[in-house]
Amino acid sequence: MALSVLKKMFGGSPPERARGDAGIPAGERVYAIGDVHGRLDLLTALLETIDRDDAARGEAATRIVFLGDLVDRGPHSKQVIDHILTRDWRDRPVTVLKGNHEEVFLLTLAGDLEGARFWLRIGGKETMTSYGTPAELIEQAGPLDIVEDFARRVPSAHVGFLHGLSDMVSIGGYCFVHAGIKPGVAIDRQKPEDVRWIRDRFLDYEGSHGATIVHGHSIATDVEDLHNRIGIDTGAYATGKLTAVGLEAQDRWFLST
Repeated sequence: MALSVLKKMFGGSPPERARGDAGIPAGERVYAIGDVHGRLDLLTALLETIDRDDAARGEAATRIVFLGDLVDRGPHSKQVIDHILTRDWRDRPVTVLKGNHEEVFLLTLAGDLEGARFWLRIGGKETMTSYGTPAELIEQAGPLDIVEDFARRVPSAHVGFLHGLSDMVSIGGYCFVHAGIKPGVAIDRQKPEDVRWIRDRFLDYEGSHGATIVHGHSIATDVEDLHNRIGIDTGAYATGKLTAVGLEAQDRWFLST
């Protein structure tokens, strides 16, 4: 996707249970986690909370979904990916969606210098330094030198992980994406640029999408639990609040750091 298009599109209390129209298939439980943005401290704390919550609710086929934007802005992007790759998930399937920040990360790894310049403006510097690229190099060198230094520091396992991320996943009456979907377009016909970058057109839409959309990307001071979407990006990198939604049958509840 052209970078000009990317630029245009960019930009713990106890859980409360609520009743929703959408549902999760019987015997299943899902936890979806909002934008981590390099906050390993918050991620590990939230995952421990999820583990306790999951155990307290009894037996279920539990699944974890990350809504994307694991990287950038916070200080520990590399360490967040390491943690996801090495953590003991207790046989629970884990799905990680590709956010707009992972998309630009991959553009940079592919040698796209315009993409690298853009990435540095939206939090890529913090990701590069988490992999060991010197801050002074980022401040003083040209984009080619920066990209060459950074690319050789990214483990092949991380590159494979990023390339293997999903665009969306549907479970029961819910559809999980990073940013949202384009209203009026069937879920199975959504374009990657929309599910990773869309904002106002999706946020302002009040009609049905045919499923309840669970998303991150657009920061709100608290969870947005609406009839057609659930937004759980609570600005972790700046606020210290990383949020997850738990879903089982017709119930939903929220967990935060």
